[in-house]
Amino acid sequence: MDKHLDSRNQVVEEIMRIHKSLPSRPEIDDVEAATSLIQNVEKDVFARLEAIDKQVKTSDVPQELFDVLQEMRKGLVFYQSKEQKREATKMLDLESAHLVFDELIQRAFRCIASPSPSSSNGSTDMPRTEPEPASTPVVSFVSPASLYFSDQTPVKSKEMFTRDDTFVTTKAKSSLYSDGLLAPRKPQISDSTLKVTGNDGEKLSLIKLASLIEVSAKKATQELNLQHKLMDQLEWLPDSIGKLSSLVRLDLSENCIMVLPAAIGGLLSLTRLDLHSNRIGQLPESIGDLINLVNLNLSGNQLSSLPSAVSRLINLEELDLSSNSLSVLPESIGSLVSLKKLDVETNNIEEIPHSISGCSSLKELRADYNRLKALPEAVGKITTLEILTVRYNNIRQLPTTMSSMANLKELDVSFNELESVPESLCYATTLVKLNIGNNFANLRSLPGLIGNLEKLEELDMSNNQIRFLPYSFKTLSQLRVLCTEQNPLEELPRDITEKGAQAVVQYMNDLVEARNTKSQRIRPKKSWVNSICFFCKSTN
Repeated sequence: MDKHLDSRNQVVEEIMRIHKSLPSRPEIDDVEAATSLIQNVEKDVFARLEAIDKQVKTSDVPQELFDVLQEMRKGLVFYQSKEQKREATKMLDLESAHLVFDELIQRAFRCIASPSPSSSNGSTDMPRTEPEPASTPVVSFVSPASLYFSDQTPVKSKEMFTRDDTFVTTKAKSSLYSDGLLAPRKPQISDSTLKVTGNDGEKLSLIKLASLIEVSAKKATQELNLQHKLMDQLEWLPDSIGKLSSLVRLDLSENCIMVLPAAIGGLLSLTRLDLHSNRIGQLPESIGDLINLVNLNLSGNQLSSLPSAVSRLINLEELDLSSNSLSVLPESIGSLVSLKKLDVETNNIEEIPHSISGCSSLKELRADYNRLKALPEAVGKITTLEILTVRYNNIRQLPTTMSSMANLKELDVSFNELESVPESLCYATTLVKLNIGNNFANLRSLPGLIGNLEKLEELDMSNNQIRFLPYSFKTLSQLRVLCTEQNPLEELPRDITEKGAQAVVQYMNDLVEARNTKSQRIRPKKSWVNSICFFCKSTN
């Protein structure tokens, strides 16, 4: 910086060096994203501070202690907002510096391009120019706030200069910089398919995510895959996500998102939303605005309840709520008339609402690993149901309405406290797989009409207290898998069970025939004494 500059060329070279020392200029999309992000953060800060001010102190809490709590809450809000804006502010500061340098470069260009009388002295240096008129303003550093939160329109990309020293605007191009230092920026290529680029281990920060959203909105992107792509510190999404109105499929799974913005309801074209394996504790009411949603995956989060707005998702076909902290399902679940698959396993649900019968298209219901004590009779009214699995619950009885389940193919009630299997189940003649195993000391018998299940291929009745197989067992001609372990069966030899399901069916058939034959042999016959007595009675 202290070296003596004797010639104009050396001065020009020093100007170029200083200009090139700036970090790369952010793209216009990044600048717009940073501006939008700061605005959204400040809006969020205002809302959070307003919510804190509305909190009321209870009578048993001292005022001073409550004031301390409030101040700490506000301090945390300010700190978090500063962290959220930090990267965006840095980007706007860099853009501001580039704007200042651009103006200075333009002044230098005008100075070099203007001929002066002094060039006639035969000097080999480049021609000097007259000093700038006094009316020319001196450019000073401009803050991001004055650039992006004023009435001025931000400079567009085609009017900007980059660190490669183009010195080129839409109006002028200098041949003095043909050495390549001032080569113009390469034009951006618009691609209809958005690709998230970067190193394998690189993840998106908040500002990069905001920038990606801006680019996606302009390109009308239809599919965005951000699975495991967000930094762990990124716990919320910017409101600008609502701009993605053309998005059809969005994958935000396997991140650390805790909060969804209300703006998520702006994704009106969305048909598939994958949010599994995050830390979301609550859904915004605006989730109900996604009326075109077909598949919603919320598994592996921290949801304790669902908003009633879920009932508006009338086109939803698949809903995965597994591995959350739900204790109840809302009655509004019955409004999902298009729902075909509902997975609520691994929660704390104690009962399924009777409104479930309103899910008239439901084919698959999985509620394993919950705290269910019974299934509502309304389940039997879902005639479309094909798979019902409620393993690892506390169910003691099955609904008697199961005879109406005309399409049921698979039923799993293993690891419960089942005391009996209702005879009505045997009229669900489409059943292919039945698992009633591991009900331990509670289940002591099979329904007598089990033979009606002519399509049954797999039966697991292991680890119960069943002593006899019903005689109708002999008609299970399609049975291929039979598990009878750990039952005190009295009539079925172990060597027969080891031969397979059809060996057991044949054994039961032979056993029934043998008993029928024996009963015919011991049937009492009329003797000659009885005949004489009968003749005597008739003559009298």
